[in-house]
Amino acid sequence: MTLEYQVTVSTEDVAFAGTIDDVYITLVGQDGSSKHVKLDKSKFAFHKGDVSTFTVTCSEDLGQLLEIHLEKQGGIIIKDSWLPAKVEVESPDGKVYSFPIYHWLTDSKKHFFREGAAVLDFQETNPQMIKTRKKELKNKKNLYRWAVYKEGTPLCMEADTLKSLPPDDRYPFTRELEFGFTAVAALAKLGLEAWSHCIDKWNSMSDIEKLFECHVTSMSDYAMKHWREDAFFGYQFLNGVNPMMIQRCKTLPSKFPVPSNMTFSKSQLTLRTEMMKGNIFLCDYNILDGVETNTINGRKQFLAAPLVLLHKNEDDEMMPIAIQLKQKPGKDNPIFFPTDSEYDWLLAKTYVKSADSNLHELNFHLLRTHLLAEVFAVSLQRNLPRVHPVYKLLIRHTRYTLQINFLARKSLISESGTITRYTASGGKGMLTLLDRSVSSLTYRSLCIPDDIADRGLEDVPNFYYRDDGLKLWNIMHRFVHDILSFYYKNDGMVQNDAELQNWIQEIFENGFLRRSETGIPQKFTTVAELVKFVTMVMFTCSAQHAAVNTGQYDLYGWMPNGPSTMQEPPPTQKGKADEARFLSTLPDVQTTVHILATIWLLSMQSSDARYLHEFVEEHFTEDFPKYKVTMFQGDLIKLSEDIKSRNENLRLPYTFLDPKLVENSVAI
Repeated sequence: MTLEYQVTVSTEDVAFAGTIDDVYITLVGQDGSSKHVKLDKSKFAFHKGDVSTFTVTCSEDLGQLLEIHLEKQGGIIIKDSWLPAKVEVESPDGKVYSFPIYHWLTDSKKHFFREGAAVLDFQETNPQMIKTRKKELKNKKNLYRWAVYKEGTPLCMEADTLKSLPPDDRYPFTRELEFGFTAVAALAKLGLEAWSHCIDKWNSMSDIEKLFECHVTSMSDYAMKHWREDAFFGYQFLNGVNPMMIQRCKTLPSKFPVPSNMTFSKSQLTLRTEMMKGNIFLCDYNILDGVETNTINGRKQFLAAPLVLLHKNEDDEMMPIAIQLKQKPGKDNPIFFPTDSEYDWLLAKTYVKSADSNLHELNFHLLRTHLLAEVFAVSLQRNLPRVHPVYKLLIRHTRYTLQINFLARKSLISESGTITRYTASGGKGMLTLLDRSVSSLTYRSLCIPDDIADRGLEDVPNFYYRDDGLKLWNIMHRFVHDILSFYYKNDGMVQNDAELQNWIQEIFENGFLRRSETGIPQKFTTVAELVKFVTMVMFTCSAQHAAVNTGQYDLYGWMPNGPSTMQEPPPTQKGKADEARFLSTLPDVQTTVHILATIWLLSMQSSDARYLHEFVEEHFTEDFPKYKVTMFQGDLIKLSEDIKSRNENLRLPYTFLDPKLVENSVAI
């Protein structure tokens, strides 16, 4: 008796995914295996985006299908990689089994792929599947190894070169070309080469405007036109590229002696009464105090550690009312007010913007999205097999993260990197600041509902980062809860999942450096704990990164709105500032140009970006999770439409957390 199995093989529709090599398959079932057979291909089988069906014959029924073995064999001279998407097998009785792959085959070894239904480790009953599961994790632990980048910072993926990264974690060739080309040619593409060797100070604001004209977005244009205005300065603490510093102020810190009877605004409100009403807010940059600053082009640079007091006025605008540039009060550390001279006040605000941009890049962008995303990704690969539901949920949120971080370590924060060379906190200061930032990391600060509550910002009007972020978090949380509750029927199942416990343990050890004070779980005891943590990982790798990355060129493209460094020390007395003093304090021409090219590059959307609502890869194969994926996509698209309609009525639209514009992963 001959039984026929219909095998449909899909190749991913990305650059260079196809192969001309021969492909062999073995079907493995509960009751036996097929022969290892070559799939006789037509002319275009296994080419990019191809879907081809083959017949595999067996002399007996294999029973329920468990896994397939795939092998690719080709010419000795040409190494031809292949990226299959999935294999579907229809058995003689009409049942269809799905095998998700999404994995580069670069050698001629046999590769094992499980049937797609998610299975927890303690649910495995078949000895062959237990063996396959253990073998997969052993292989992945050899492939994904931890390394120390700098003592006191989260561990990273061990890789000496780009090519030493696993193929699944590297850009396809086109993306590599695109990134490499723009990294090398960003200055040329922006027409900035002529400026890139000039180490002079700026002579006039009109010269900065000429430079700015190389690339203008609607928001960078707005920033250039409104950067001097107090309302725009205050707005950015809520909806700029760093919405992470502002908090409600209930009592004024003693180090910031602003008179409590101080009056401000048209109706002569006092600080004391407005603080009691909850209308006063504080940004305290004490983390920057004493950070050793850089030397750029032979000049010592400066970085303030300011305190900023803000008032929510009658028009619901967030207005700055007092700025102190150093932490310790004293005669040589005046408090600046909007009533001071134009350039005294503008200079004080610009020192704040420079401090904010330095802290934003290293703490809220590099550490809290890029470095943590890498920890989540490496631990995921090392501890969870492809058949694990948490792996299936999170794998799309790790796409290209290892590669972009490798490039960042090589070209941005290395000794010759742009951030190292052209920011006030570059060099030794960077390590101090990263170390302090790691110490300030808490689990609650990574979960937007907790973070907003802890900063007392639940009812601040016109706070779109909070509004969109909380909606996104809730949509993600509901999705994660529905999916994981399907697999974990009770808390005991979470406790019994050894792979899951290993995953969180490695994150605690290698990402949070065994600091129990962070509040990061060291183990999971309930389904609810697991759901919250997985939601945090998903949010951090997608939405939070978008919030602190996307708008960099929009808001720092006009350099005075976020200078990477300051060339003069903070003023020790009032009445000395004028336009000439202001210009001499700003970064020099070369520094401005190099930072501009870098943030332009970091704000680019790549041609093969994947967004939050897109599920290009189908890792879940059962009906219930597939249905929940569809529901999740619908919720995201609805939120995107709501954000668009809200933005139509805003003078300055907030788009950073529109799900259709949020990349799935830290990929740029």
